[in-house]
Amino acid sequence: METSKADEPHLRHVELDVLIPKMMREKARVLCDQQAEAFTHCCKETGFLMVVKCQEENKALKECLTKHYNDPAFFEECKQEYIREKQEYQKTGISAKNRNQKSPNST
Repeated sequence: METSKADEPHLRHVELDVLIPKMMREKARVLCDQQAEAFTHCCKETGFLMVVKCQEENKALKECLTKHYNDPAFFEECKQEYIREKQEYQKTGISAKNRNQKSPNST
């Protein structure tokens, strides 16, 4: 069930330009974890020469992240997730971060 633009709540400038892109960066980091691990491993192995020795790994990581940042479908996916989290917060008063941290069995 896709929502039409008319059904979507109005999003403020800060939500569209700051909060949703922040969510995109966090999700892209997870999606590009393999490239990030390769770059991190290369940097740890080479020390001060990482600028020269890890260019390929750095390039692969940047390409992966940029691919996600520039993908309109990925933006829309993150926007819809943001809207769902916002609506849930408005209903419950509990942020997604706090909802995910608390388990029903916690004391």
